[in-house]
Parts: sequence; C-alpha cells; structure tokens
Amino acid sequence: MAAERRRVLVTGIGVVTPLGAGLPALWGAVRRGCSAIRPVTRFDAGGYRSRLAAEVRDFEVADFVDGRKARRLDRFSAFAVAAATLALGDAGIPPGAPCLRAAGVAVGSALGGVAFAEEQHVRFTRAGLRAVEPHLALTMFGGAGATNIAIALDLRGPTLGNANSCASGLVAIGEAFRLIQRGELDIALAGGAEAPLAPLTYGAFSVIHAMSARNRQPELACRPFDADRDGFVMAEGAAVFVLEAAERVRARRTRPYLEIGGYGLTNDAWHMAAPRPDGAEAARVMAMALGEAGIRPEEVGYINAHATGTPLGDAAEAVAIRTALPETWARTPVSSTKPLHGHALGATGAIELAITAEVLRTGWLPPTRNLEQPGDDCLLDHVPAGGTTTSPAAAICNAFGFGGINACLVVRRPEIG
Repeated sequence: MAAERRRVLVTGIGVVTPLGAGLPALWGAVRRGCSAIRPVTRFDAGGYRSRLAAEVRDFEVADFVDGRKARRLDRFSAFAVAAATLALGDAGIPPGAPCLRAAGVAVGSALGGVAFAEEQHVRFTRAGLRAVEPHLALTMFGGAGATNIAIALDLRGPTLGNANSCASGLVAIGEAFRLIQRGELDIALAGGAEAPLAPLTYGAFSVIHAMSARNRQPELACRPFDADRDGFVMAEGAAVFVLEAAERVRARRTRPYLEIGGYGLTNDAWHMAAPRPDGAEAARVMAMALGEAGIRPEEVGYINAHATGTPLGDAAEAVAIRTALPETWARTPVSSTKPLHGHALGATGAIELAITAEVLRTGWLPPTRNLEQPGDDCLLDHVPAGGTTTSPAAAICNAFGFGGINACLVVRRPEIG
C-alpha cells in the first residue's frame, strides 16, 4: 500500500524583480499596472534588432551578503541568494534555525552564469588569462545559484539545479514539492534565478527574431495573446519560496500563502524552438497537475499563462488551455503579467507564482497589459483591462520552454486545521 502523500504549503516568498525587491513591491507594481520595460542600459544594443529589456535596478548584493562573500557571487547567484534570504525572513524563520540544517534547495535557471562568463571572455581576449576573475569556474555552472544559497544559509539537504529553459523555475519548485510530498524533506527553498542581459547572450535571442522589435514603444512592446504581438521582452530577476510540510506549518502556527496541489512535466518532442501546434503535451501537463491536485476544471478560478508575446507560443498555449479545460475554458479567467516584469527566462515561472499567490490571497486578477485585440488564434476568457475582483479557490501556473519542456503547478488557497 502506497504511503499517504503529505500536503505542501508555501510559507515565505522572496523576489528580486524589475518591479522591485520583496513581494509587497512586486504586487504593488502589478496592482498599479506598472511596466519595467525600457531600452537596454546594461550594454550597447544599438545595432540589434531588439533593444528592450526589463532590468533590475538599484540592486546591491551587499544588502544581503557580507562584502567578502558578495564579491564571489556573479549577478545570477546574487539574485538567487537575495531572494532566498528574503523568503526565509518572510516565512519567519531566522538564519541558523535548527530546521535549516536538513533543508533542501532547488533553483532553476535557463542560462545560469553564462552572462558573467561572457563578460570574462571579453577580458580574456583583451588582456589574457590574468585579467579573468579567479572564481569564474565556480560561478558559471547551472547549479551555482542553488549551491550558493545552501552555503549562504547553511542548508545541508539535497541541492538541485536544473537548466530546463524557461520552465526551470517552475520545475525546481515542482521537484522540491515532490521531495516534501514523499516525506524525504520537511522544508525546502525553491525557485528560479536569471541574469541574461549580456551582449552575446541577449543577441542570440534577437538574431532568431524571438524578441519584440517594437523599440520605439517600450511599454507597449510585450503583447501576449494580442493580434499584433511580435515577440517577448527579455528580463532578469529571481523568486524563491519556502516550502514546508503541512504538519510543520501547523506546529509553527504560521499563515501560509498557498498550497501546492499538483505538478506536471511533459515534453512536446517536436522542435527546439517551436511548440507543438496542437498544444497536446501542454494540455496534458495541465491535466496531470489538475488530476494530482484533485481539482476539477470548473474549480479553476485563474490561469497565469506562460504567454510571452510570441506568435507561435501564445497560440499553442491557447489551444492547450481549451483542450485541458474543454467545458470551462470560456469562463476561466486567463492573463499574462509579462508586459509588466518581462520574461526572465528560467525565473519567470517562479516570479509569476509569487504573483499568483497574491491573486489567491486578495482575490484580484491582473489583466494582460497591451492586450487590445486578441488574435483569432488566442480565444480565451481574458481578464478585462483594469483587472477584476473575484474569489479564486484554485489557480494554474504554466511555464513552457525551448526544447518543448512543459511545466505546470496547480495551487489552491490554503486550509490549515
């Protein structure tokens, strides 16, 4: 007889985003409909087809890590450690708490420290190996974000890093959910971090026309589901969550943000850059997560869509939603918040889960900014301009990435007896 699976709750959320650091700053900007999309300032993008990004401004890693240790972190790992530190504080767990010794860490990132490696390669070509930072080898691997969190906070449980493209953050949270659900951990920190704004890294996406070229109208550039969409806008940032077994939360008498009910992971097995047009595997991943959560399609009160503003991706996700919720899609509110915070690749799913947590807490659904005329291939129940107030008991969060990777989490308002 299979062991009973444990319930898993989110008790702390830490974010570093272009809209601000800390959940109150992020949610406040979402409520106001603020967009952080501007012309790129991190490097000269003058000759590029796409020249926009959502950058994290006024970030100082020394606010979270002492000076000597901070110098050993590249921007990607610094975001991860900062978000994890904020999440622990939000959960009311002090640094050095005994429970943290056995805690796990899972952090996803599409590109890890590649931007820092690119910067060091420029130094190498100009001045040779002696000009390169000695800690380069320790920063550029994909698991550096997770391991730096473990070192900074003395977390000695399983440490997982994944590079599952733009699904990475949601995959990390899902895998941590699994470890706690199965009884292998009682607590974990999980999320995504990304710092991709470097000339070659950014340029690689511009060359394949994946990003919007609406450079003269930055705040209007990202247009998920719109008939006039022409690509995504790259961003950076991080979001980390404290996941705990329900019995721990009950014993601590703390108030959780949400319960993770189900997780799904599939692959289109179709194309490295294009989604399966029929959305079959994206639909199946939603059905898997709903089934595990025991949530019927009619109980879903909100879908935070992956929708980035690409012509093929948004259309495929719309088909997938209609397939996964065949009887209820026309009355299930859907929106994408990427026109506000941009697309931070592997961190995006985690950032959007933080927003979804506030949706469940407050009952206010954010609209998709810049959605003026939905494409004929994107027919859904789009949240109206200005947002709407309702009382969703459960929500779907999607994250899809290059290589056909599809991830989905189904979350619900928490109940602690």
